[in-house]
Amino acid sequence: MKALIYNGVGQKEWVDKPMPTIEAPTDVIVKVTATTICGTDLHILKGDVPTVAPGITLGHEGVGIVEDVGAGIQGFKPGDRVLIACITACGSCRNCRKGMHSHCLNEGGWQLGHLIDGTQAEYVRIPHGDFSLHRIPEGMDEEALVMLSDILPTGFEIGVLSGKVSPGDTVAIVGAGPVGMAALLTAGFYSPSKIIMVDMDKKRLALARQFGATDAIDVSEGNAAEEIMEMTDGVGVDVAMEAVGIPKTFEMCQDIIAPGGRIANIGVHGTKVDLALERLWIQNITISTGLVNTDTMQQLMRSVEAGQIDPSRLITHRFDLSEILQAYEVFGNAAEEGALKVLLTA
Repeated sequence: MKALIYNGVGQKEWVDKPMPTIEAPTDVIVKVTATTICGTDLHILKGDVPTVAPGITLGHEGVGIVEDVGAGIQGFKPGDRVLIACITACGSCRNCRKGMHSHCLNEGGWQLGHLIDGTQAEYVRIPHGDFSLHRIPEGMDEEALVMLSDILPTGFEIGVLSGKVSPGDTVAIVGAGPVGMAALLTAGFYSPSKIIMVDMDKKRLALARQFGATDAIDVSEGNAAEEIMEMTDGVGVDVAMEAVGIPKTFEMCQDIIAPGGRIANIGVHGTKVDLALERLWIQNITISTGLVNTDTMQQLMRSVEAGQIDPSRLITHRFDLSEILQAYEVFGNAAEEGALKVLLTA
């Protein structure tokens, strides 16, 4: 089969690779029909995730068709159409029972495209298949569901739920990339009074307004933190979501948070950031971080099925899977290309 592998910092290659096989009774082999590229893949290529070994197939998102199942699989059979969770989990260990699937103790957590071969290939092996795959209801838009592998639950769980967005809240989302947009789409579930999107990309800010942002601030045109404080009568926002992963954006969240507010860090950080604890300790601020657990995927799938959200709006570019190197160039130059999410279909 063909697969996109990581060859070291800054290096990737579309190569021939042996097809995956069943290694454990709970494995499922999936023929990938659609996948995408994540910002985390770019972080890997930059060297921000040193645990990724050369030769690993990248990718942790996708939908496909079950090709083969291990003897222990009960919920799936060949031919079933499935959504792949970016998090692999056994569902029964101590951490899984606490809802911390991202820290599954039985060789789970973020495995795909990280510690084992991922989804940017024609076929992929999914460990703990009964718990890590979701059957796709008949007639659902599978392209939209690719967005549910990672970015939708990440924005929802680590941004909206961890930030405890509530009716009437003022929310700022710093970073209008795919995950920031996913947080925007799902924040609407809880009826905040104001959602302020912050970015330097005018196209993305315009799109954010279409997705429901009440305000959009271009950081290249002045002091965004001061502008947000003026918009909130000097109080600040109830929830600040960091969705970029660089020190400057995390510092902005600290500058705009209101007393009693919640800072929800969603971004993947490759370098240390400064925490202004000497200023924040007295303000009753809550700071949350985390890796997505994907335990909201069924809830989000029902929301998509009911027409409450349409994740396919996040897709800006489409490629054949064989064009994945070109897709990386487009996604890696998102500002110039106007890219949000790219879809790769086999």
